[in-house]
Amino acid sequence: MSRIYLSIIIFLTVFSSSLSAQYIPGNITVAEEEKAMEWVNVTYNSLTQDEKLGQLFIVALYNNKGEEHINGVRNLVINEKLGGLILMQDDAEKHINLVNEFQSRSKIPMMIGMDAEWGLYQRIAAAHKFPWAMTLGAIQDKKLITEMAAQIASDAKRMGVNWDFAPVVDVNTNPNNPIIGNRSFGSEVQNVVLSAEAYAKGLQDNNVLAAIKHFPGHGDTNTDSHLDLPVVSHNLQRLNDVELAPFKALMDRGIGGVMVAHLFVPALEKEKGVPASVSHSIITGILKEKYGYKGLIITDALNMGAVAKKYKPGELDALAFKAGNDIMLFSEGVKEGKRRIQAAIDKNAIAQNRVEESVKKILLTKYYLGLHKYEARNPANINNDLNNSKHTQIVQNMYANAITLLKDEKKLLPLDCNATYYYVALEEAPFQTVVDQLNLYTTVIVKKPSETSTIPANSKVIIGLHKDNSTAYKPYKISAESKKLLSEINKNHQVILSVFGSAYSLQDVDISKVPTVLVAYENNEDSMKATAKAVMGKTKVSGRLPVLVNQKLKAGMGIDLPAKTVKTHSANKKTVIE
Repeated sequence: MSRIYLSIIIFLTVFSSSLSAQYIPGNITVAEEEKAMEWVNVTYNSLTQDEKLGQLFIVALYNNKGEEHINGVRNLVINEKLGGLILMQDDAEKHINLVNEFQSRSKIPMMIGMDAEWGLYQRIAAAHKFPWAMTLGAIQDKKLITEMAAQIASDAKRMGVNWDFAPVVDVNTNPNNPIIGNRSFGSEVQNVVLSAEAYAKGLQDNNVLAAIKHFPGHGDTNTDSHLDLPVVSHNLQRLNDVELAPFKALMDRGIGGVMVAHLFVPALEKEKGVPASVSHSIITGILKEKYGYKGLIITDALNMGAVAKKYKPGELDALAFKAGNDIMLFSEGVKEGKRRIQAAIDKNAIAQNRVEESVKKILLTKYYLGLHKYEARNPANINNDLNNSKHTQIVQNMYANAITLLKDEKKLLPLDCNATYYYVALEEAPFQTVVDQLNLYTTVIVKKPSETSTIPANSKVIIGLHKDNSTAYKPYKISAESKKLLSEINKNHQVILSVFGSAYSLQDVDISKVPTVLVAYENNEDSMKATAKAVMGKTKVSGRLPVLVNQKLKAGMGIDLPAKTVKTHSANKKTVIE
């Protein structure tokens, strides 16, 4: 079924075990809805209390941690009746085999989740990498994001994954944010909302659940919550205008899940040091009661330092459930968590109807995801299925549409097929792909930074800032040496500056006298191939800055450059190196 997310928004009365949908998509008949509700009620009533509590937990499954770890997960699946798994590193075939086995051992098929913000590559190295969210935020045609996310959904389903813990809707207003950065669509609320909605639509129209994160907003933090507890100290007005705004907007658009962050937000939680993920005021008071959100509420990973340093396994899970979460993600204390939740129920500290509310939401979600009739996946040929020419085509199209031309004062673009250009690569990452691609259409001579004095005066010089972004968290700063060399080359030549890295890297780079500047956002083969085609005029340039870089480079900046007909440069197929 398409658009499953609208079907899992539900209302559960406090006094009844009946479950009714708050909104039904147009392509689901009344009879189908009734059938879903009947399955939920029958299934719920068939479960023991222990089995019901097991539905509340998702644990991590690695296949690169050895048999002891795998056996531990196997025992939890069998003995604790787990509601789901989150797949981590690294081997797709092994994951499929384990998921098939574990699903066969589960009375209720498990929800299988994965962090796949930039596709399954985030966890499966053999898969094809899709662009960071920051790159996607530069794209103006948001339908392209939907098309990309549809492919991610296809890859996920191929693996037996039915919940992608994405997209990130944090508004990245802090350039020094150590954990969000490239994972955000940008610094402007509206662009974040439109991009995230397009991403979620691509997932959920193809039967993979989305989860917007990290509520109530992780975009302006200086601390990595994997390590310690960040504090978001803004006042309520600012939170409403920026951090909370995307969540409020998207909750009314049918997103199936919301992930709650490990953040301390004093304006929303009065008790000092209480993370949002265990805050009753934030989850129940704001998310459920004030905003009226009826979808699945899931914690961020419970092994993260922000909470794991403060609470014991099991204790943390019980606190998270009591606060209003439906699912405890990456639990490290399932058995103890279940014991504590039941003890709280016995003492009337947690109402039994809270269990009913959450479990029925989970079951209804599973039904619409098709888990009531789970089919095992075939591991054969999985790596090729996750990384082939179809992926390449989609990804290069995304990078092409993201490229942002900030200035072209001397009209140096598109490049001239009959001219000679010099290429100087600065910073630490590989660059050869872009040179090889350019040489298909024109003549490019590579010069090392130490050889720039040999370039003839008034030449056309392409300077590539090639930052290492092998992970989303690499530093984006440009070295003093690179900035000095850029300035020196620009004095004597016509410079085309191409940034293969974050737009933030231009924060303290003087580009006032550089005639042409463009941002490609990432340094990999797909982005370099797309950039080469764009600067040659084979594809249009239409991207816009998704973030405020500095007072001269503001979000929304960008110049359109139309495509033109370009012939292959037959005389020079290989890189020229002097």
